[in-house]
Amino acid sequence: MSAAVYYLVAALLVAVDQVTKYLTRVFLAGQGTLEVIPGVLGLTYVENTGMAFSAFSGFTPVLAVLSLAVSVLLVVAIRKKWLPPPFCQWMLTLILAGAVGNLIDRVFFGYVTDMIEVLFVQFAVFNVADCCVVGGAILLAVYIVLFWRDEETPSHGKEAEK
Repeated sequence: MSAAVYYLVAALLVAVDQVTKYLTRVFLAGQGTLEVIPGVLGLTYVENTGMAFSAFSGFTPVLAVLSLAVSVLLVVAIRKKWLPPPFCQWMLTLILAGAVGNLIDRVFFGYVTDMIEVLFVQFAVFNVADCCVVGGAILLAVYIVLFWRDEETPSHGKEAEK
């Protein structure tokens, strides 16, 4: 499959992320928590200047540079098929979408807009981009640990060693 397809899907996911963040800023700022599923799931406007669980709060410029570097690396990884199985390519696409979605917020607002809140347990408020990064990373790790075989890896000179 062409890398362009993966980039298009990443762009669509970034668009979904940015629309949800825009709607959150417009309609939820200062409103408290809107319970979508009472006692289970809510929407709460949060400005996160850090990363997961607000770690590294206040380091937005550093996190923006890191997000940009990871995004560029992911674009290259998809283009060059560093992890060739299609499943891996799709998971890299998810991670790319999440990294770019949060990068946009850091660059233009100085914080990441979070809004999804799990109400039945104490947990960080998160967003669509976070779901892409975490979901893609977990599924990629599971695939590599459980299903990766050596013959899926490009040779990179293995024949020369024999």
